[in-house]
Amino acid sequence: MKKFGLFILGAVAAIVLLTNLGPMIALAISLAILYFVFKEFVKADTTFKKVVWGGIGLLVVTASISNIPAVIGVIAAYILYVIYKKWNESEDVVIETKDPFMSFEKEWSQLNQKR
Repeated sequence: MKKFGLFILGAVAAIVLLTNLGPMIALAISLAILYFVFKEFVKADTTFKKVVWGGIGLLVVTASISNIPAVIGVIAAYILYVIYKKWNESEDVVIETKDPFMSFEKEWSQLNQKR
C-alpha cells in the first residue's frame, strides 16, 4: 500500500513537473541573461552605459518575475527525487526482513569475529 501511495504522489509530481517545464526553461534563460547584464552593468564606466544596462536589467527582471510559477516545477522535481529515494529505501528494508538467510549470515559473521 505504501508503494501505491508513492506511485500516485510521484505521478502527480511528474505531471506538475512536465506542466511547468516551459516556464522552468524560460526562468533559467532569463536568469542567465540577468547575470550577463549585471556583469556588464558593473563593468560599465559611463553613466549612459549604466542607465542602458540598468534598463535592460529591469526588463529581464520583469521577465524573470513572470516565470515565478517555475518554482512549483522545481519543488515537483525535488518531490520526485525524495520519492525515488523512499522507493529504493523501502525495497532494501523489505529484502532484509524477508530473507532469513541474510540475517543468519550476519549473525554467523558476528560470531566468527568475536572469536
